[in-house]
Amino acid sequence: MPDLHITLLSAGIAALINLWHFWRCGRARQKGSIAHGDGGDVSLQRAMRAHSNFTEYTPLFLLLVFVLEITAHSGWLLGVAAGLFLIGRVFHAIGLNSDKAGMLRMIGMLCTLIPTLGLAIAAILAGVKLI
Repeated sequence: MPDLHITLLSAGIAALINLWHFWRCGRARQKGSIAHGDGGDVSLQRAMRAHSNFTEYTPLFLLLVFVLEITAHSGWLLGVAAGLFLIGRVFHAIGLNSDKAGMLRMIGMLCTLIPTLGLAIAAILAGVKLI
């Protein structure tokens, strides 16, 4: 069985980022005294959207990392893609939570799109035995 160090590291860091999102939502809830829903609070809406967006993209990306690593398609490019994706998810959340940080959000989106597209193509090529 392969040494799944990229998958393990990526999943561990993703879990910490997810907890950071949890904390940010909880802090916004506490600040606005909101127990359920978003209460119309823009800060909470942004924190919730960033958390939701993270949970929408991250599982599929981690699955791509895992299947590539388990099928011996690992290497420094896979590690770079995973790192870029995770940094992008943090940039996106910070950019989404600020009116003046739109550039961070865009960088975060690109750092999500490009590695995901690259790993999707790699998985397809590996699936048809071209790599």
